[in-house]
Amino acid sequence: MKPIRSLAFVVNQEKAGAVDLARTLIAVARQAGVKQRMTTRFPLARGVLRGVDACCVIGGDGTLLGVAREAVREGIPIIGVNRGSLGFLTTFSADEARAHFGDLLQGAYKVAQRALLDCSTGTGAHDLALNDVLIKDEVNSRLVRLEVVADGELVTDYHCDGLIFSTPTGSTAYNLSAGGPLVHPGAEVIAMTPICPHTLSNRSIIFRENVRLRVFNRTDSSRLLVALDGQRNLKVGIGSPVEISISRHKLLLAQRPDYSHFAVVRTKLKWNGAAAEAPKAGA
Repeated sequence: MKPIRSLAFVVNQEKAGAVDLARTLIAVARQAGVKQRMTTRFPLARGVLRGVDACCVIGGDGTLLGVAREAVREGIPIIGVNRGSLGFLTTFSADEARAHFGDLLQGAYKVAQRALLDCSTGTGAHDLALNDVLIKDEVNSRLVRLEVVADGELVTDYHCDGLIFSTPTGSTAYNLSAGGPLVHPGAEVIAMTPICPHTLSNRSIIFRENVRLRVFNRTDSSRLLVALDGQRNLKVGIGSPVEISISRHKLLLAQRPDYSHFAVVRTKLKWNGAAAEAPKAGA
């Protein structure tokens, strides 16, 4: 990839060691002749990433989710350095960042394109989500009846605590906790997973990339909450559907040249990575 000549650092100072790590990486960037700027303010101000080649996020996955929309607007890749817990999105550890940051600035990285969900609520409210869109009762954790329509065709009515619509990137987040499938980040699909459905045969559904989904509230005396990436909420007008599709925009995520998605999954989810011995001929 092309070398990085200007870089914005977004640092979550609530994460232990994040500020000290930022100082170390800024010094590396300065020595390499890279222009840099740093902010610890959240949410990001509009335009704060304008004019840079990339953004280095130091924190957890939640920090990166809070930066994603602005990075998408500017069309720049995010370098995620993990100072949180799991770190599916912030793929560089602190040690990896210290060891390889100089090489990365010279172009030793690859860029993955991650799908985003486009969500609107019929009231003029519209936003993007990198991980997921959650639809549930606005106030209580009570049962709701949600009707799902895909490309004009009824899927079914769900009696459940809510529905999660997930990107492949977000399949390791709330979707996974609710029993949904793991989806490879290169797949152009939407995973829909009901939360505690009252029909045991209700399971996750995988929709193709160009599907247009509409969700209607069929619960009497109930208003819906639409939460994007667990950070931002959209209001839903009474009688208005929630519309979800895959956005034409992509998030650009910088990774090490030897990055392996399944190696990350094995590590984060504590899977055994040993391959079974192949059967012998004639066995």
